Amino acid sequence: MNPEAFFTLYSDLPQFGPGSAACTLEALKRLPTLPPSPRVVDVGCGSGRQTLVLAEALRTRILAVDLHQPYLDQLERDARARRLDAFIETRQADMAALDVPAGSVDLLWSEGAIYHLGFGPGLRRFRPLLAPGGLAAVTECTWLTDARPAEAARFWTEGYPTMGTTPENRATAEAEGYEVLDTFTLPHSAWWDYYTPLLQRMERLRPTAAPALREVFTATEEEIALFRRHGDSYGYVFYLLRNRNT
Repeated sequence: MNPEAFFTLYSDLPQFGPGSAACTLEALKRLPTLPPSPRVVDVGCGSGRQTLVLAEALRTRILAVDLHQPYLDQLERDARARRLDAFIETRQADMAALDVPAGSVDLLWSEGAIYHLGFGPGLRRFRPLLAPGGLAAVTECTWLTDARPAEAARFWTEGYPTMGTTPENRATAEAEGYEVLDTFTLPHSAWWDYYTPLLQRMERLRPTAAPALREVFTATEEEIALFRRHGDSYGYVFYLLRNRNT
């Protein structure tokens, strides 16, 4: 997929994957109480929909990390508009090589981003950053059934061949040194909170779209159509974890 065309499509969107403020707050509510002035990092924050929700709820400083500077610029604008800029520090960085002191993070948050590393490898990279007993909250695209429609199985085998089931991912997290505190599946509405603005943006851009951008449109429309048909067989799951190193 042409990176420039991809960024053109996603520029200025409110979010880049399934999720919602309600889901972010539900995950936060299910976690144990954080220490005073917790050290919080949002990894792969994108334009920061969840970062803003966390800043408003926690009223503590959050380090928001993403590789794409325009997304961070958008987050900074939105934070200023909502008077949350005092709580948010942005940093352009690769989530595979975070320059964060070992054992320093009380809460590591990552919605819709760990798949860039893979679930197990991502958790392995994140864990040394966590304080003893530190918490992690990540969402991961997950098989919800063992009876998988052939069309969905083909799509995800090509797009994300390591995608696991919830029990498989729980076992992976435990093998990587985490205690699994809770899991929950995001509702279909969280997908449409992502897809609806995306569809609207495609319609606005379509009249002047270059061929590379139209290719991105086609791939995106195929993904959305697949979810319409088979969205009960897969979904995003929140995994709420604690570093067992206490």
